[in-house]
Parts: sequence; structure tokens; C-alpha cells
Amino acid sequence: MPAGSAEAGSVRAGTAALQEALAAEHAAVWGYGTVGAAVPAGQRGAVAEAAEAHRDLRDRVAAVLTARGADPVATEAAYQLPFPVLSAVDAAALAVVLEDGTTAAWVWVLDQAAERSTRELAAQAAGAAEVRAVAWRQQAGTVPPTSATPGLG
Repeated sequence: MPAGSAEAGSVRAGTAALQEALAAEHAAVWGYGTVGAAVPAGQRGAVAEAAEAHRDLRDRVAAVLTARGADPVATEAAYQLPFPVLSAVDAAALAVVLEDGTTAAWVWVLDQAAERSTRELAAQAAGAAEVRAVAWRQQAGTVPPTSATPGLG
């Protein structure tokens, strides 16, 4: 495929969007460590499940990028929290921020990717993140707990 072709451009755009999704997944995995430290013991199972889902997705995306010949974006040593996490409600609100960040990144992949398999992955990932976000929004007391257009700001 010629480097300047529309197909090459769409592959580059899809790869760039996947890199952004990978970065969001890295941040979510890191952030759930903070969430887990601030929730009651009874909620740690949900935290562990969410963190595992993000780790699995992170590893899957890194493999896709590697197969494309791209160097997957690395995780950062630490991430800036958007606010202090001083309570279980704060932890739930942070989980919402993490899930919203991944949802937005996956919606961007849907917009940029040309390959069916990548678009299917993005749709599944965005949907799963929104389901988790709804549960966390309920715990944070956010009303309404969902939006008509998750990931679109």
C-alpha cells in the first residue's frame, strides 16, 4: 500500500487512536489502585474486577499495536489524580473519571479505525467501561447515572 494512500492514512489514524486508548487503559489500571485503597472492603471485588478488565484490555491493545509494527505507548511511573481521594465517595468518583476516560478513548478508536476487528474491540470496550461507570456513578451519588452519548463529552 503506498505511504500516501487513504488506506495507509486510515491505518495510521487507527493506530494513533489505539495508542491513546492504550494510554487511557494504563491510567485506569494505575488509578484503580487508589480507588481500591479508599473503598470499603466489601467493594474491593468490584475494584479488582475493573482493574483486571483494564489490564486485560491493556495487554490486548499492546499486542495489536505490536502486530502492526508500532511500539506501544508505555505506562507512566505515576499519574496526577484529578482531585484528592479522601473517602469512598471520592473513590467512586475517581472510578467514574477513569471509566469515562477509557470510554472517550474507545469512542475515538471507533471514529478512527477502519478495520472491523478494531471497531468491534472498541465498541465492546466502550460499552463495558460505561457499564462500570454507571455502577460507580450510583455509588458516587451522580444523577443521572448515565448519559445518552457516553464518551462524547
